Amino acid sequence: MRKSGILLHVTSLPSPYGIGTLGKCAFDFVDFLKAAGQKCWQMLPINPTGYGDSPYQALSTYAGNHYLIDLDILKKAGLLLQDEIDACLWGNNLAKTDYGLLYKQRLPLLRKAYNRFSKKNPAYQKFVQEQNWWLEDYALFMALKRENNQAPWTDWEDAIRLRRPEALEESKARLKEEMEFHYFLQYSFYEQWNTLHAYANEQGISLIGDVPIYVPMDSADVWSAPDNFQLDENRMPVVIAGCPPDAFSATGQRWGNPIYEWDRMKENGFSWWLSRLSVAAHFFDCIRIDHFRGIESYWAIPASEKTAVKGHWCKGPGMDLIRAIHKGLPNTNFIAEDLGFLTPEVIAMQEESGFPGMKVLQFAFDSREAGNYMPETYTENTVCYTGTHDNETLVQWQDMISKEDLQSAMDYFGLSDVKELPRAMIRCGMASVSDLFVVQMQDYLGLGAEARMNKPSSLNDKNWTWRVLASQITDELTEEIRELTKQYKR
Repeated sequence: MRKSGILLHVTSLPSPYGIGTLGKCAFDFVDFLKAAGQKCWQMLPINPTGYGDSPYQALSTYAGNHYLIDLDILKKAGLLLQDEIDACLWGNNLAKTDYGLLYKQRLPLLRKAYNRFSKKNPAYQKFVQEQNWWLEDYALFMALKRENNQAPWTDWEDAIRLRRPEALEESKARLKEEMEFHYFLQYSFYEQWNTLHAYANEQGISLIGDVPIYVPMDSADVWSAPDNFQLDENRMPVVIAGCPPDAFSATGQRWGNPIYEWDRMKENGFSWWLSRLSVAAHFFDCIRIDHFRGIESYWAIPASEKTAVKGHWCKGPGMDLIRAIHKGLPNTNFIAEDLGFLTPEVIAMQEESGFPGMKVLQFAFDSREAGNYMPETYTENTVCYTGTHDNETLVQWQDMISKEDLQSAMDYFGLSDVKELPRAMIRCGMASVSDLFVVQMQDYLGLGAEARMNKPSSLNDKNWTWRVLASQITDELTEEIRELTKQYKR
């Protein structure tokens, strides 16, 4: 059965408190998806973000982003007062998330909720006990970051940085209250998420989430399990991740993430990966593995290099990891983000995995993009996108591509008016044989550069900030999407 869905991150939902949350705005979006005939809601990683606010550079692969905790739900539970919520300044521009304001005001407000919360709550105690295998290290990590003025763990004193047992125990005792605050935040997030997830499924909506292939150096994951990564004796990275120079970047992309000790991971049956994906499978009905090609081979950059130019290709775990995933998570659905430089080996791995790959319609008409993304070549076991969170919106894209590429797209669809191109591409995706077709919310709204979610390899106050306004989700838009979906039998 062919299906369709919409890509919109939780942070982009409309709410009065500075950022989208797991409260009414999320439930309203589920209702909109159902009314519009959609079956899937795709979002970006939902983990706590660090410097730069990117959901792909999270402080923990297991924890939820406390900015997404809904304040009205806490108020209904008697943990917050409306006056306390109203005392915070959420910014005048509802179309953008102001992470600076959130950083200053959200945690102090959540501390007030924590101070009213009873830790004798049986559900809370059960959560802490069941999640202790990751929660304790995460809470200690966050408490230590606060104590060290948010400095990366690589700058902490040696005893803590190197996790000497006596120093860890002393820190746990000293920071017990701060750790329990983070226990409360994670309990609140998980409870609110579980309620939303259940509601979405009841309405016939599946949740699709992202798992980045790498985790950032400054994360609880690397600090608490350094043996999983290629680090030196001082626990600094030997090589870091990225991708090589291409038509889009002469110096490539230097992501800075540490690279896994794949041989050691294989020896223990990839247990860290299975734990990580098990948590993601709790959150989502389907998991998109970002940078899937890095499982076959990855671009390793010497940590001392400032660009990605002097990197080199190294073999990854390949099908050994994929087989472990199939065995450990037999009932979990996956999507392989198989974009980028694809060798015959990567293509063979994706096909053998059985995971559906991705087709991006923008790439079909971009002469700089290697690979064949023309719609007539798609197969059923694929997911078609207008564009991803890293791409321009369709309106921005048509304004940026070369005249030759634009004319190629216009000729393909038989158009004379460029304004008709975005809707023609959406219709093309709907009509494709791909099992799933996903449209960025910005493309349904016909928005331009102001609504781009992320520009890769850039650090600025525009990335990750776009939000949809409640007034933009109209009955007319709902009807249009529903009729389009019905017309193409999705």
